[in-house]
Formats: sequence, C-alpha cells, structure tokens
Amino acid sequence: MKIKLSYKFFIAFLLTSVISIVLMVVIMDFYLHKNFLEFINKMDMEILNELDNRLRMEYKTEQNWDKLRNNHRLWRELLHAIHDSKDFDRPPPHHDFRRNGEHRDERRLPMPSPDFKRRVEREWRKSAPFRRIALFDAQKNPVIGNDAPLKHHKLQPIVVEGKAVGWLGMHKIGGLLKPKEIEFLKQQTNVFYLIGGCILLITALVAWWLSRHLLIPIQQLIKGTQALTSRQFNTKIKIHSNDELGLLADDFNMMAQTLEKYEIMRQQWLSDISHELRTPLAIMRGEIEAMQDGIRYLDRDALDSLHSEVQRISRIVDDLRESSAAETETMSFKKEPIKPFQILRETLKWFQIRLAQHHIQVQDKLPVDDLMILQGDADRLMQLFSNLLENTLRYVDSPGTLKIWHEHRETQLVLNFVDSGPGVPEESIGQLFDRLYRVEKSRNRAKGGSGLGLAICKNIVEMHGGEMTATNAPSSGLWIKIVFPLLK
Repeated sequence: MKIKLSYKFFIAFLLTSVISIVLMVVIMDFYLHKNFLEFINKMDMEILNELDNRLRMEYKTEQNWDKLRNNHRLWRELLHAIHDSKDFDRPPPHHDFRRNGEHRDERRLPMPSPDFKRRVEREWRKSAPFRRIALFDAQKNPVIGNDAPLKHHKLQPIVVEGKAVGWLGMHKIGGLLKPKEIEFLKQQTNVFYLIGGCILLITALVAWWLSRHLLIPIQQLIKGTQALTSRQFNTKIKIHSNDELGLLADDFNMMAQTLEKYEIMRQQWLSDISHELRTPLAIMRGEIEAMQDGIRYLDRDALDSLHSEVQRISRIVDDLRESSAAETETMSFKKEPIKPFQILRETLKWFQIRLAQHHIQVQDKLPVDDLMILQGDADRLMQLFSNLLENTLRYVDSPGTLKIWHEHRETQLVLNFVDSGPGVPEESIGQLFDRLYRVEKSRNRAKGGSGLGLAICKNIVEMHGGEMTATNAPSSGLWIKIVFPLLK
C-alpha cells in the first residue's frame, strides 16, 4: 500500500508524541505512588518518634515493660493519645503509667466516659498506622502491638541512658491502606490522563500542521522535477526559508540553470558543427559535380583541392573527439615529472621555420636550466604549446612578434604568451575558450581554424591542475597566461 509522505510525517510526529506522553504519564504515576508512600512512611516515623519519647519515660519509671505486656487497653489509649496530639483536634488526654498510689498531675482531666471510650475504639479501628506499630524488648521479643514477624517490621531503638532497652517496630507496607488515600491517587492519576489527552490532541494538530508545512516545498520540488523532465529548463522554485529545504531549492534552481545553459550550448554545438562541416562538404560537392558535368577536369589540382577539404574535415573531427574526451575525462593522460621549459623549447624549434615564413619573431626569456618540474603528461603539454603557436600563425598579422616569459612563484609557474595583435574585442574575451567559438573579422574561418584549439588548451591545462586566462595586452595584442602548480 502506497502511503503519502504527508501521512508518514504525521504518523511519525504523532507516534513520537504518543510514546513521549505515555512514558511521561507512567513515570509521573509511578513516582506519585512512590513519593506518596514515602510521605506516609515519614508520617509513621513521626508517630514512632512521639511514641518513643513516651515509652522512654515509661521505662525510666517502671524499669521494664511488664505493665505494657499484653495490656491492649493501655496500649490503645497510649496510641490514641498520640493520634490526638498529632491531629490537634482536641487537647490530648493525659495518660501516665505510674504505680498505684503515686501522685498524679494536678491538672489531670476527668476520667473518660464510656462514650469517649467507644469513640477511641472507632478511631483506633480507622487509624491504620497505629495497627502496624509493635513494641519489642531489648532482646527483640514481642511485648505488644502488631503480631507480624520481626523481619516484616522497620525497627527503631528505644535508648535510655545510652542503652537500647527496647525496639519500636512499624510493619512495612507495599501499598496504600486507606480508601481516602487510594481515592486521592486515583484523582491525581485521572488528572495526569486528562493532561496527557489534551497534550496528545494539541500534538496531533501541530503534527498535522508540520506535515503540511514540510510537504509544501517538497511538492514544489516534485513539480519542478517533472518540469525538468519535460525539458522546461527555465523552471524556478521559490522557497523562502534558510533550512535544508531552502538549500535544496537553491541547488535545484542552480541545477535547472546549469541544464538550461547546457541545453543552449548543445543547440549551439549542433549548429556550429553542422556549419563547420557544411563548408568543406559544399566545396567538395561543388567540385565533384563540376567534374561530373565536365565543367572541370579530374586533374592534379582538383584532387589536391578535394584532399585539402578532406583534411580540414578530419582536423575538425579530431578536435571534436579531443574536446569531448577532455570533458568526459577519458582523454589519455600520464602523470610523471616533466620539464616544461624543455618541452616549450622543442616545440618552438619545430615551429621555427613556419614562424619565420610568416615573419613572426619569437622573443622568449626562458631559463637555460630546467630546475622547475611539473607533474603531468609531456605529450599533452606539447599539444598545448603547439595549439598556441598554431593560433599565432593563423591570427597574428605579419610581420609580428610573440613574447614569451615566465614568473616563478612559491609553488607555481606562470607562463605568459603575448602576441602583437590584432587583439580580441572585450565582449569576446570570456568566450575564447568555448568550443567552436570564433571572433569575427580577426578569427574567421578563412584562416582554417576549427574553433576548438583554445578549448582543448584549457582542458589540458586543467588536467595539469592549472589555470588558463586570456586578456587584451596593453600593446593591443592577445595575452594568454597559464599557471601551473610546481612539483615539490
């Protein structure tokens, strides 16, 4: 079953919130019971402390526990007196445990009535903590009170004159005893559940809003992608946010812009290739048809003309293959230490005669030693220098000059090639390294170029990790600067 992304977001947010709320309610409920029991036990210990004071006084008087042993009536009256003194409902009745005939407190209260005794009994039956108290002697033998085994009691010593003369025990409990206490905790638990339900409802609304909010830019990206598949490369996405979705939208717009640029270049590429091939093919077709019609004889000159046009087409195809291989990184390239000045001097030597025939003087200031070493391909570097010199032969006016010098930086070698002109219009400088680009007037097809030489040169330089730029020289010529990284 296919689930929409908005539903997935909603379910993920809601499920996370439900788990968090359930854990919160369970933990709060657990600690409520735990802390409430601790509170009850603390109150019980206060009762034990009060009872401890009274029993110490009794032991100091009697020097034993015989008077209290199995005397349930006296034990209940004692516990009830402590109950009343802790509740502060009324003045506690005075109980003393002196021997018969000893003087009592002058401010003693009248003897309790039968009704009062019955009320004491009722209070005793309702008072769970007092039913859990037990008294043990110094040997931890039971004297009176709760009859549970000793190990089930929490003991507190009764110390008289630095000696434990007895033990007070509180029977341990694992839960609540009073119905009112249980009802109180039920009410608190219901409040927790109500709060959790309200939070869950609010969370569901927020999760729904977040899923919608997050899905809107994703839907725009889906529509934009569908537009790109339909070759609508002018598609743009507008997302006004600085988060990851905003960055994704910016990357998408940049990708669409790049695809649009490459589509324009592709169309221009096809147009330029067809135009480049059309001219020599038209010449060959015209000459062949002229021979077929008998207008021109099949002689040496005709064959040389046809051969020249075939060579021109071959050069265009070779340059296209080289340019395509460079862009797809399939051009053969060897990495080894090479000496650039040695390769440049050899290339100049091969072009020496042709440069002299075109009356172009080379003024080079190359060092005699070859201490500078690059990591690259010697054949490709020679192809780079050959293409630059071919451009010089084609486009520099005769007589002319070509100045070559170098600059040595810390980790770079800079080669400068400056011809005597004519230069290139400023609006064409940025397109000199584009494939099949020609500058009209000075860079026209009549001079035999394919428009791929400088594009191939730039690719070779970049394969060596360098950079190639072109500007107009102050002397109105073309200035080409090549920067190579040196091998340490």
